[in-house]
Amino acid sequence: MHNLIEKLFHKRGIEDLKELDAEEKQTFENWQSILSKEELTIEDVKQFCGSQIDIIEGKWKDYNLENNKKSELIPYHTCYKTILLAIDSPKSARENLEKTLVQMIKQ
Repeated sequence: MHNLIEKLFHKRGIEDLKELDAEEKQTFENWQSILSKEELTIEDVKQFCGSQIDIIEGKWKDYNLENNKKSELIPYHTCYKTILLAIDSPKSARENLEKTLVQMIKQ
């Protein structure tokens, strides 16, 4: 475990990972994977954004969470989705161009 995470756990009185709920464990695993690498790859960023989107959408499904709390998550969701779209846009543009060229060849 990274020493910064260990310090945070110590500060919060967390002695074992078993004390964390599912959402906290996922966040911890994301932090650990990020801190264990010298450089992040695009795939790491995509995976992180995807997991954050999953967490937010999980909270939206929680009937016990107040609607105003859920609405506070909209900007975060939008930001993560926008990052994913920006990463994948060259791929989408290429796929669209390839489809267009194939159609033009067939004509």
